[in-house]
Amino acid sequence: MMFVLFFFPVFLLIIFGYAVNYDVKNIKLAVLDYDRTELSREFIKSISSSSYFNIVEQFDDDSRTKEILDRAEAKAVLVIPKGFSKDIYANKENAKLQFLLDGVDGNTATIIQNYSILAVQAFNSKLLDEASARSGIKAVIPIDVQPRYWFNPNLETTIYLIPGLIALILIVTVVITVSLSLVREKERGTIEQINVSSITEIELIIGKLIPYVVISFFISGMILFAGFVLFGVVVKGSYLLLFFTILLFLVASTAIGIFISVISDSQQVAFSIATFVSMLPATILSGFIFPIESMPVIIQIATNLTPAKFFIVALRDIIIKGVGLSVFWEQWLYMLIFAFMFLAAATIINKKKILKA
Repeated sequence: MMFVLFFFPVFLLIIFGYAVNYDVKNIKLAVLDYDRTELSREFIKSISSSSYFNIVEQFDDDSRTKEILDRAEAKAVLVIPKGFSKDIYANKENAKLQFLLDGVDGNTATIIQNYSILAVQAFNSKLLDEASARSGIKAVIPIDVQPRYWFNPNLETTIYLIPGLIALILIVTVVITVSLSLVREKERGTIEQINVSSITEIELIIGKLIPYVVISFFISGMILFAGFVLFGVVVKGSYLLLFFTILLFLVASTAIGIFISVISDSQQVAFSIATFVSMLPATILSGFIFPIESMPVIIQIATNLTPAKFFIVALRDIIIKGVGLSVFWEQWLYMLIFAFMFLAAATIINKKKILKA
C-alpha cells in the first residue's frame, strides 16, 4: 500500500502530463490526385510541408478511398479533381477541391477540417499574390473547399464515446470483481479445500470465469440499449461480430483479474492493484478520450498494455463504421494473446504457490 500511495500520484502526473493532449498533430493524409499537374503537386507539397499533415499515400484509384478510411490508414483523403489547375489558370471563381474526413471522432475531425481550411487559405494567398504580380489586378479566390464527414456526419461526441464507456465499465467491473472473488477464498481459508480437491486448475479458472462473463454480457446489453434509447447510438455492423468481440474482451479482462488474485494475498491489495491496472489505462491509454496518434512514441507503446485499446478499436469499427472482420481481426488476435498470457502466468504462479505450501 505504501508503494501504491507514493507511486500512483507520480504515475498519474507522468501519464496525464504526456497523454492528455487535445492538439492533433501528424494527421495521416492520403491524396487522390486526378489532375497530376505541376500545380497540384505544388499544392500537395505545401500541405505536407506543414507540421499538421503527414502524407501516408498517394493513389489514383477512387475505390481505394473507402478502404483507406475503413481501415483508418488515414484520417483524411484529399481529392484533387481533374482540371484543377486548368480552372485556376483560367481564373475561374470556384476551382473544386475536396477533403474526405473520418468523422468517427467529431472533435478530431473538426480540428482536421480547420487545419485543411487554413492550408488551403495559405495556398490561396500565394496564388493571389502571384496573380496580382502578373496582372496588377486583384484575383478571385481560386479554390473552394468541400469537407465531407464519413461515419459520423453530425460529429456527435456521444457516438464516439459510447464504445469507450463500454470498455471502461466492463474492464473495471470484471477485473475488480474477479480478483476479489478468488482472494476472498484465500482469506476465508476455502482455497485450501479447493486445492486438495479433484478440481483442476483449468476447471477452477473456468468456474470463476463463466459467471462474470455472463453478468458482464448483461451489463453490455444494458449499456448498448441505454445508448440507443438516450443517444440514438445504432449498431451499424454485425451483432454476431459484436457478440464475439465483447466475449473476447471479457475473457481477456477476466484473465487479468485471475492473475491479480493469484499474486495478491488480501482483498485490499487485490482491489488496489485491480483499480490501478484497469481504470487508469482504460481511461488514458486506450484511445477512449485522447487520440493515441498525438501521444509521444513511448506512451504509444505503453498503450499496448491494456486490452481496452484493441477492444475500443473493434467496437467503433462495428458500431460506428459497420465494417467486417477483415478490418479489425488483428484486434481479436491481440485480445486472445492477452487472455492466454495472463491465464498461463496465473496458472504457473498458482502451481508454484501450492507446491511451496
